[in-house]
Amino acid sequence: MTFQSPWLLLGLALLPLLLAAYVAAEKRRRRAAAAFAAPATERSVVPRRPGWRRHAPLALAGLAIAALIGALARPQISVAVPAEQATIVLAMDHSGSMAATDVSPSRLAAALDAGEAFLDEVPERVRVGGVVFDDSAEAVSSPTTDREELRAALTAAMTPSGGTATGDALATSLAMVRTAGPEAPGAIVLLSDGTSTHGRDPLPVADEARELGVPIYTVALGTAAGRLPNGDAVPPDTETLQQIAERSGGEAFTAEQASALSAVYEQLGSEVAMTEEKREVTAAFAGGAGLLLLLGGGLSLRWFRRLL
Repeated sequence: MTFQSPWLLLGLALLPLLLAAYVAAEKRRRRAAAAFAAPATERSVVPRRPGWRRHAPLALAGLAIAALIGALARPQISVAVPAEQATIVLAMDHSGSMAATDVSPSRLAAALDAGEAFLDEVPERVRVGGVVFDDSAEAVSSPTTDREELRAALTAAMTPSGGTATGDALATSLAMVRTAGPEAPGAIVLLSDGTSTHGRDPLPVADEARELGVPIYTVALGTAAGRLPNGDAVPPDTETLQQIAERSGGEAFTAEQASALSAVYEQLGSEVAMTEEKREVTAAFAGGAGLLLLLGGGLSLRWFRRLL
């Protein structure tokens, strides 16, 4: 919690002074009562003592004063809200190595299944675009809120073939994000399992993304033991994917099972599409102070037939 006028919180220093004044007044009252009635006869003069109830209304009033001082300082809290102008591009690798079956039933199928979870988690009003790549990159869906259109475009294009043009895919995704305008927030989610073998070097593109304020979240598909049906080893290039994420200001993930990959997508769906927003809660502080005063006054009237 933050305050727009924090210097006004110095008023809270008055509360200990008010407490000290109240304690001093109570001591004077007890001395006066002792002078009025001897200890031996005090119980017959005052048969029912209010005890803690005497202090409760004033304690509530003190809390109300503290809440009012807090309200004057204009408190704010940070809340996560959908970044409705955000554009997220889902860049999916469909190179030949995606046919590996170290992730059941295959890397390609696992990626598509997890993509469903990702799209389910992204707020409906956030636009999502699609880019697929093997040894070249192709934009298959412009940023849209139509999830079914995007799902159909990705599914139709995802057939394992060719090499891996990670840098070209990132450049295409970055251009798609920037079509929303320089002020609109954006991010790229990159799924890949292999070393870049064609096109641009992906690391300079990651640097460019950072300059534009577009983080890249990478997901390394497959395991170190991954092999193609012909026996060729195809371990994921986790080191390069980690560098891409770090240099762009994003985050890198790995997933060895389809269920784990779905969890990654769900996390990304909430992280990428949400933004922190300051909201003033002055009214809540003032309302709470009013309720405390009403409660204290009501208790005082009920118990002592007077206000505080």
